[in-house]
Amino acid sequence: MKSPLVVPDASVILKWALASEDEEDRDRALALRDAWLAGECRVLVPSLWVYEVGNVLGRKEPRLAPALLSALIALRLDEIQAADVAETAFGLMATAHVTFYDAVYHAVAIDLGGTLVTADASHLRRTSRTGRAVLLRSWKL
Repeated sequence: MKSPLVVPDASVILKWALASEDEEDRDRALALRDAWLAGECRVLVPSLWVYEVGNVLGRKEPRLAPALLSALIALRLDEIQAADVAETAFGLMATAHVTFYDAVYHAVAIDLGGTLVTADASHLRRTSRTGRAVLLRSWKL
C-alpha cells in the first residue's frame, strides 16, 4: 500500500522550527513531521518553501534564522518546481482569490492526489470547494 502524500505549507513547516508560545498546534505539526520521518507518509513541497520559510524566520528570529533554516533544509524535503503545478495554482488564484505562494502548495496536493495541511484557516475557507486540504488542527494520518 502506498503511503499517503502530505503537502505541508509554510505555516506548518515553520512550526517545526519555531518553539514560541504563540505557535498554535505545534504539537500537531511535529506529529506530521515525525510521521513523515518514520515513513508513515510521504511529504512533498514546492521548492519555493525555503523562500517563504526563510522570510518568516528572518523576521521572527533574525539571530537564529540561519541555523533554523539550515536545520529545515537538512531534513531534505522532497520538492517539486512551482512551474510544474502553475496552471492549477493560477486557477486557484482566480477562483479563490489567494496568493500564488499559497496556491502552489495546494496545487501540488490537487495535481498529485495528496492533502494540503495548513495552519492558515483563511486559505482553507477560501478554497473549501476545491478540497484536498485540511486544517493542521484536524489533520490525521
